[in-house]
Amino acid sequence: MNNKRNIAAATAVVVLIGLGSLTLGGGQAFSNASSGHAHDDEKGSSHAEEKGHENEDHEDDGHGHGAEKEGAHGEKDGHGDESHEEEGHLELSEARIKAAGIEVAAAVSRQMNDSITFPGEIRFDEDRTSHVVPRVSGVVEEVTADLGQQVRKGQVLAVIASPQVSELRSELSAARQRVELARLTFQREKKLWEEKISAEQDYQQARQVLQEAEIALTNARQKVSAMGASGRDSGNRYELVAPFDAVVVEKHLGLGEVVSESSNAFTLSDLSRVWATFGVTPKDLDKVVVGRKVKVSSPDMNAEVEGQVSYVGNLLGEQSRAATVRVKLANPQGAWRPGLFVSIAVAAHTSRVAISVPEVAIQTIEDKPSVFVRTPQGFQVQPVTLGRSDNGYVEILQGLAVDTQVATAGSFVLKSELGKGSAEHAH
Repeated sequence: MNNKRNIAAATAVVVLIGLGSLTLGGGQAFSNASSGHAHDDEKGSSHAEEKGHENEDHEDDGHGHGAEKEGAHGEKDGHGDESHEEEGHLELSEARIKAAGIEVAAAVSRQMNDSITFPGEIRFDEDRTSHVVPRVSGVVEEVTADLGQQVRKGQVLAVIASPQVSELRSELSAARQRVELARLTFQREKKLWEEKISAEQDYQQARQVLQEAEIALTNARQKVSAMGASGRDSGNRYELVAPFDAVVVEKHLGLGEVVSESSNAFTLSDLSRVWATFGVTPKDLDKVVVGRKVKVSSPDMNAEVEGQVSYVGNLLGEQSRAATVRVKLANPQGAWRPGLFVSIAVAAHTSRVAISVPEVAIQTIEDKPSVFVRTPQGFQVQPVTLGRSDNGYVEILQGLAVDTQVATAGSFVLKSELGKGSAEHAH
């Protein structure tokens, strides 16, 4: 009985020991398995983490790098905003300003003329314009002047063969011969009368004949002179000559053409002087008087010249109901051509403006009139509102204070530098 119990107890111990070993092994196996799974998990996690890092790196290359670029652009945009705050500012040293030939002047108060602008037209100076016509009828044998040619006073324009000229010259020649004959007869009869050989009546008659011959000669010379031909010439040759230094602006005859005293052969005009004419309505006639200064300008030619009113018409035009006003202009280079439309600004009255600058200081920046204001570091663009202009100066209504230093001569250089800076910033 006791032996059975001992056997049973020993068997139980063996079983327990086996179970313990099994439990210990299983635990170790489980531990190993767990460790393996943990290792695999760790390896997987590590792989996943590395892959995640790769994905993160990939995302950084894409989104992250894009974010970085965006951040960089954000910084640039921020820099752009900072640049925008300082837009229009140019940093230039004194040496560079001097080398560029940039000059500065102060915005000051100035007396300026108020003006009224009228549309006008350049015309020939009628006091120096001539319609050259032949004073005799005939046939054109020679034409020596061309359209647009500059001619001198007395220069031959054309030669006309005229029977009328031949008759007048023959009459003049006969009158000369009669005078010579009458003078010889008079001298002989005078001598005979003094020697008491002939009667006084013969002497008086010879003197009367001489006087009549001299009168006839004078008449013949006047006829030749009146037709404009030279009395020393012979035959039927009639020369049409220029009455003064001028330009041939019209030509209306050709070789072999028959002309008469009413034919307008040439029109000559001295283009060294021209007229600028315009019309003034009654409401403005009190502002436009003889002697008033004017400025004549042509936008097409980009030219301007000063003059003064020389004539104001006393009558109003039937259609325009305006008085004709005339301005004489010097035209030494012939730039002011008749027929050119111009603007004529008449100085109405003078008044003082608060702020003005030279016209050369005005530059157009972003479609706005602007000036370059002097700063300690260089120049700053300042938009301004313009008023009237007079004698090379322009009024500033807004944008500048008095005594502000602005760039004048060379301001276009600053505009060019500003354009370069804007282009580089845009790039």
